[in-house]
Amino acid sequence: MSQDTSDTAVSVSTEITAPTADAETPETTGPASTVPANANRAAPWPASFAQYIGSGWAERAAAFPPERHQSAFAAARRRRLSETYPGKRIVVAAGELKVRSNDTDYPFRAASAFSWLTGWASDSEPGAVLVLDPAGDGHIATLYFAPSAGRDTDEFYANPAIGEFWIGPRPTLEEVATDLGLATADLATLDRTDDDLVAGADSGLDRTLDEFRLVKDEYEIEQMRLAVAATARGFDDVVAELPTVQREARGERVVEGVFNTRARVDGNAVGYDTIAASGAHACILHWTRNDGPVLAGDLILIDAGVELDSLYTADITRTIPVDGRFTEVQRRVYEAVREAADAAFAIVRPGIRFADVHDEAMKVIAAKIAEWGFVDADAETLLASDDQRHRRYMVHGTSHHLGIDVHDCAKARRELYREGILEPGMVFTIEPGLYFQPDDLTVPEEYRGIGVRIEDDIVVTENGAENLSAGIPRTADDVERWIAGGSVV
Repeated sequence: MSQDTSDTAVSVSTEITAPTADAETPETTGPASTVPANANRAAPWPASFAQYIGSGWAERAAAFPPERHQSAFAAARRRRLSETYPGKRIVVAAGELKVRSNDTDYPFRAASAFSWLTGWASDSEPGAVLVLDPAGDGHIATLYFAPSAGRDTDEFYANPAIGEFWIGPRPTLEEVATDLGLATADLATLDRTDDDLVAGADSGLDRTLDEFRLVKDEYEIEQMRLAVAATARGFDDVVAELPTVQREARGERVVEGVFNTRARVDGNAVGYDTIAASGAHACILHWTRNDGPVLAGDLILIDAGVELDSLYTADITRTIPVDGRFTEVQRRVYEAVREAADAAFAIVRPGIRFADVHDEAMKVIAAKIAEWGFVDADAETLLASDDQRHRRYMVHGTSHHLGIDVHDCAKARRELYREGILEPGMVFTIEPGLYFQPDDLTVPEEYRGIGVRIEDDIVVTENGAENLSAGIPRTADDVERWIAGGSVV
């Protein structure tokens, strides 16, 4: 039985040293990793300034929120990890800020394994580290991070990386311990050893954690429902703005912006770069430049997902006619893709292989390509392992696992992922597509430049599966009604 404590350590303030700063970028006496790249621009403050700025502040009441709901689930995950690696010291880091340009950073997003094991998600601190120390027949878990050093230190005003004047109040060790139900300690007290089992160090730990995440717990499934619901609202926002979108030279970016607004209002951010691919851009699988117009008569493929504050993300694609009506050829392609998606979903149940879902979708894709005469072969011939010509028009897979990562569990072994057996609680996408490049001479001209993908998020149940995103219109008729009538959420 593993052990998990909630004892807290005490933060130690740093000694005041002679400060220097300017209004843009101050010098700091903090660790080298927190010193800004352009600190040489700093101008000195008078020595008396440290005493002045460190005094005259009202007392701030400690914030001790109730233990967050996910903490119990995180504790259970740590216990499972403890049982897997008895006697091993396990180290899982949140990660550091990443430089975007010179002295500006990307928004911080903690490593998925760290958040999964701690429950600390969009509000986690850069540099934090979870350590599981062997103790008895289990482990004691401790969360290390750099706590707020107080207003009597130069960190308060002179360190733009972690100073309160620059980034706002930071939590204390006691506050985080109460919030997460997890022992905390000052990062400065963390000792590392050569024998540590470290996430991200090619130790096998990453694979283990990804394989643990193949089956979602109750909390994770609820988060997926919420992420899908928020994403549905984002799609509804986009549909409502289609008239505006068409008036802008870079209408794809308007689509991206509208959806991203919803992601920031209802969650933490987008779970991945939004794909807003209008016209022939829809034939580019990972089109994220989103700098093209959105024109009447075209289809626009929108692949987007809201990432919640818990970091769980949806991943949904809809392809819609910009002016509200499919042409005959567009509808034919769209409904073929939907038929493939429905066929794949229909077989999902515990006990089948994950790869079977893809194979079922490809049966429909091959049949349509043969029926339309794009290749001189029947579907059975195309599906043979030594042929596969229909894959020219759909080169990607049909499904991937989904959760705290958009491509969740990617380090899991093939025999547990692609060849793995479905179990209740698995969450993944079903996303067949057809893409006819604008210069593809193997297809009739009226098909060229049409790209269609339909993607839904699925959870395996005890007896089958549930389509979490079924409420977002899927059939061609429902999509046309959606554009004509507005909200479906």
